Amino acid sequence: MSLDELIKRCKEHNRKAQEELYRKYSGVLFGMCLKYSRNKTEAEDNLHDSFMTIFDKIGQYNSKGSFEGWMKRITVNTVLQKYRKERHLDLVTENMGEEVNLETDNASISLSRLLEYIQELPNRYRLTFNLYVLDGYSHKEISEMLGTSTGTSKSNLARARMILKSKIEKENINIA
Repeated sequence: MSLDELIKRCKEHNRKAQEELYRKYSGVLFGMCLKYSRNKTEAEDNLHDSFMTIFDKIGQYNSKGSFEGWMKRITVNTVLQKYRKERHLDLVTENMGEEVNLETDNASISLSRLLEYIQELPNRYRLTFNLYVLDGYSHKEISEMLGTSTGTSKSNLARARMILKSKIEKENINIA
């Protein structure tokens, strides 16, 4: 079944089409949910909530732009709304000034370990880090999404980088 046909059938609330859409895109969207979640269980909950929103709003998709991009945007917004609603975002309001780079001298770390460290970040830092570094949003866009100032976004990113840098350096010292 073509993607257009699949979307059309999902708009008609066809359960088989919804199941196929889920099977086709759940892996990609789960990866996104995992980036923004503290653990696998929370990511699974976020994926479920995202698909519920996708199926609820699929009638609003007008075939302009990438369908996968549209679903990713809904997924990110669903996760962010959940955190705002649950007041997990205890955002820092002061500005750190200069940004700190995540570069360390001769440090090496596996991708899975880095993702683990990212998941351990406090929510405000993890969300900002992922939105800026992994998804390419600007500080202006992030501040609008999270309801903060651009200075707060920059500060949260700098703090996330400092925490990650510290953990990576500590791990490399323990390995050596």
